[in-house]
Amino acid sequence: MKTAETKSVFAAIVGRPNVGKSSLLNALIGEKLAIVTSKPQTTRTRVTGILTEGTCQYVFLDTPGIHAPKTKLGQRMVKTVSETVGDGDATLMLFEPYGELNEAEQTLIGELRASKMPVFAAVNKLDCLKKPEDFEERKAMIESLGVFDKVVGICAAKKEGVEDLLALLEQCAAPGPHFFPEDAYTDLPEKAIVAELVREKLLLNLRDELPHGTAVLVERFKEREDKDLIDIDVTIFCEKKSHKGMVIGKGGAMLKKIATAARQDCEDFLGARVNLQCWVKVKDDWRDNDFYLNNFGFGK
Repeated sequence: MKTAETKSVFAAIVGRPNVGKSSLLNALIGEKLAIVTSKPQTTRTRVTGILTEGTCQYVFLDTPGIHAPKTKLGQRMVKTVSETVGDGDATLMLFEPYGELNEAEQTLIGELRASKMPVFAAVNKLDCLKKPEDFEERKAMIESLGVFDKVVGICAAKKEGVEDLLALLEQCAAPGPHFFPEDAYTDLPEKAIVAELVREKLLLNLRDELPHGTAVLVERFKEREDKDLIDIDVTIFCEKKSHKGMVIGKGGAMLKKIATAARQDCEDFLGARVNLQCWVKVKDDWRDNDFYLNNFGFGK
């Protein structure tokens, strides 16, 4: 394929927590890359998803939900959103079908207005509409902001409206060589994805507040030469000794449940058998400690 025939577009996906950004990323690339839960602030760092269709390569940059930060981790997450918007060729902002725009959304809209780049809006969760005309009202409200080049409706969980978004973003693609191999769907290392799969199980199995005080670090990732088997050692960090007990559970039952579910997802992702070992350690208030945040891979 000649270089002149190919083109690429980098698109940031932004929006409030739990609006469906990660579900949309997975729907766009056709793979489970970003972890998805019903809890807000599931995504903590930028996740890159890649889709190559014909001559066009789409590079999607999924971001943490915009919110009013209460910790240093939260501050870094919000900073990641602003920096990602500046890195892309276009921005796609997701909205809930109902509700007032919060302060963080209004601030981000102001940044998008100043960016002068193509900006599109998608009203997600159309399956939650009480009546069809509610979408038209929401669309009119978003259009009245005078920021977005186009407003569309989607249902990321059902992969509805995905093709419309791709068509919009293709218009923003710049000619030139593709940045990634055509069969790639992310540039994240395997260790990073494994850590996220374990954290997803923490979010799904523990009560609301506790999972946000946990971090996951892959300490060892080694393929055995004589077997189709990967040894993975993972440390789960939490902020309090009492939280450690909750993660482990009575007789180790909770930790076993989390590890078993994570191992199954890791095997699906890696295409090999996995020997997953999990340990739990306490790092007091790590979300407000720059040293730990840097060590756990959260950008400054």
